[in-house]
Amino acid sequence: MRICLTDAGKRFQRDWIFRHAGFQFTPGRSYAITGPNGSGKSTLLQVIGGMAGLSEGHIEYKSSEQPLESGQERDLLSFAAPYMELIEEMSGLEFLQFHAGLRPLLPDLTPKDLLEKAGLAGAATKQIRHYSSGMKQRLRLAQAFFSQSTALILDEPCTNLDRTGIALYEKWIDDCRGERLVLIGSNMESEYSFCDEIVQVQQWKLPRPH
Repeated sequence: MRICLTDAGKRFQRDWIFRHAGFQFTPGRSYAITGPNGSGKSTLLQVIGGMAGLSEGHIEYKSSEQPLESGQERDLLSFAAPYMELIEEMSGLEFLQFHAGLRPLLPDLTPKDLLEKAGLAGAATKQIRHYSSGMKQRLRLAQAFFSQSTALILDEPCTNLDRTGIALYEKWIDDCRGERLVLIGSNMESEYSFCDEIVQVQQWKLPRPH
């Protein structure tokens, strides 16, 4: 998948989060989206992931260099962030089964396999509301990494993870690098040190009027 931003801007009320953003994210490459806290990293990723609309400008998604119809990109994008809501009344297994009904998993993988990969097999039948914050983040990452998608968008992926969780993240990244378009929103170099290119959101941040 190729994602093209053209003169893109997003504002909340009178404040522009970013404006006049122009960039092409190309297939098979990895990008770090960085910038100071409050600079708009998460907002930009949410726009790219189709969870927020632009206030001006244009975003285009292409597959095999052919433009996608509106909404088609959602079938090719995977997204994970620590602020993503989970269905906490479900067990981990029920959640992944529900997710797999909406988005196919990678070939030959089952929801049980994902729990094994995430180190959550022992909590398969436990309600998610009883998971620790680190367990919840592993679940979010597993559903993103192991769904069939050509673009992977991760916002602060190692939030709440312990060393074991971080090691899983690093392994999963190594396994998919070069095969997918990867976007990482973070200020922690350890989360994006593998990236091919660093994109500073601050370049599209307008100064506040005095």
